Parts: sequence; structure tokens; C-alpha cells
Amino acid sequence: MTRTRRRGRLLGGASIAAAVVVAVALYWLQPWKLWQDETVREALPAAAAPPAPGASAAVPGGAPAAPVTVARGTLISHEHSTTGTVELIRLPDGSHTLRLADLDTSNGPDLRVWLTDAPVKEGVAGWRVFDDGKHTSLGKLKGNKGDQNYPVPAGVNVADFSSVTIWCDRFDVSFGAASLAAV
Repeated sequence: MTRTRRRGRLLGGASIAAAVVVAVALYWLQPWKLWQDETVREALPAAAAPPAPGASAAVPGGAPAAPVTVARGTLISHEHSTTGTVELIRLPDGSHTLRLADLDTSNGPDLRVWLTDAPVKEGVAGWRVFDDGKHTSLGKLKGNKGDQNYPVPAGVNVADFSSVTIWCDRFDVSFGAASLAAV
């Protein structure tokens, strides 16, 4: 085999290997998502039907007949610029929903909404603290902009959590977070 053929085969093999590495990197990083916005406009979870005339406004068991905000916070930026508010809402049936309102953050490859027990820290010090302690995922982020609701799973004690993070599972980093303060 001549030197030119050998060099051609090596270059061809290297080109194929480079193309595979680039394809895997693009799939893993998904950089195009940084320029794609997904806006969600969900309404606040509906209240129960109004009580009949003369009936009590409370649901049996002492729960209110309308959604009640029990905790609230304001999102701060971490890895990516993030703004908006979070509300932990108790629904008439006693369940809880986490609401993100006026959310504005970057899109990412694997963003989740987490309830956590970690303190919210400003700057780089707060980027990676949320998976150190107790946390529960409420699901994938529905969109990087807008208003959205995330049901808290039954059996989760909301009193165990003091913060919310928009967490990138792919890179183990917080895009933004908020402390939850009782209302």
C-alpha cells in the first residue's frame, strides 16, 4: 500500500471519528435551545365550585374553598439570567401546586423544577447546592417563559422544603432559584 493511500485512509477515519464526536456533543449540549423560547400561559388552578346559598365557604376538613398562597418567593439568577416569582398554593382539596409566574430564563437541554431544602445563595456559590440535600422534582420545565403550574406529588410534605430551583439535570447546575417565605 502506498503512503498516499494510507494517509487517505487515516484522514478518512479521523474525519468520521470527528463527525461522530461533533454529533454527540451537539446532542448532549443542545446549544440551539439557548436561542429558542418556549412560552407557557397556564391559568391559576381553578377554585372549587362556589358554595350553595347558605352553605359554608369552607370545604369539609377545614380547607378553604379557593386556592390560597401559603409561601412565595422571587427568583434570582444563577448560571443563566432568571426572573419571575414562585408561589406555593394550597388548593381546595388540600393538595399543593407550585406556580411560576412571569418566568423568564434561558432554555436548556434538561431543565427541571425542584423543591429543595437548600438555602438560596447569590452568585456562583449558589449554582450547585440544590442537589446536596433533600429535593423533589416536580417535572420538566414546561417553558422558559410565562406562567406555569406544577402539582406537588401527594405525600410530599411541603414544610420540608424552603426553596425552588430551575435545575439543569444535564449539567447539575441551577439556572435560577427562589427562597420560599410563608405568607
